[in-house]
Amino acid sequence: MKESYFISQFNNKHIGDDGALIDGKVYSKDAFFQDVHFKIEWMNHYQIATKAMMINISDAIAMNAKPKYALLSVAMPNNITKAQMRELASGFKDVASKFGIEIIGGDTISNTKLDITITIISHTKKPLLRSGMKNGYLLAYTGNLGKSKKDLQLLFNLGKLHKKSKFVNIQLRDKFIHASQRFLSSGMDISDGLFSDLGKLSQVNNLGYKFYKKLSNNLACSGEEYEMLVAFDKRNKKALIRRAEQTRTPLNIFAKASRGRYSAKCKQHHF
Repeated sequence: MKESYFISQFNNKHIGDDGALIDGKVYSKDAFFQDVHFKIEWMNHYQIATKAMMINISDAIAMNAKPKYALLSVAMPNNITKAQMRELASGFKDVASKFGIEIIGGDTISNTKLDITITIISHTKKPLLRSGMKNGYLLAYTGNLGKSKKDLQLLFNLGKLHKKSKFVNIQLRDKFIHASQRFLSSGMDISDGLFSDLGKLSQVNNLGYKFYKKLSNNLACSGEEYEMLVAFDKRNKKALIRRAEQTRTPLNIFAKASRGRYSAKCKQHHF
């Protein structure tokens, strides 16, 4: 995979989690590009901005970090209107306000299409990393997976999304992660699909999995879900279930870590 090969060119200890952890701060960046991550016909400019912010904040939440600052880079086509720019700004500002984030700068350039990249700077006292999973630990994911892939297919078939569609209205699990932090050993957000992201945990921890039941590709190959994938000691199972109930977070325990290797079964979402 070209993405993995390119990343491998940068041999740095801070690369490998949802963000880079340095002295209690987490630095993360994600791109949200027209005709790669979305089509302009699918979403209005307010929705585009809010989703761009949410997918970036997801990386901070995944590491049990509180996002504090954001830097925006927005490449805009020449035909964008002032009304559409106001929609973009409103989307960025509304999400930032919801999570207590200060937008402190960035860059704007002219482009042939709308491309957005965002840097989030977060603080954490107890970071949640992808490493830390041990043999016999349980694996769980939050929420219900598969809807994002289903909605994407609907868009490709020229359908229209419900206003509460997960494709445009991401629900992050910050309350659950904050309440459960002491019981979690490993975690990441599900952006490339459950099977693909399990592959990343497997590689970091040099472990495979034993699944309690068969998971369908429609569920486990659905990307851009932005739910949480977590690993934890089985002794903390009851405590974690209790925290999930308290934060009204659906929690699905589906496998345990085991010795061996694991390979993802999904088509790659990236080049």
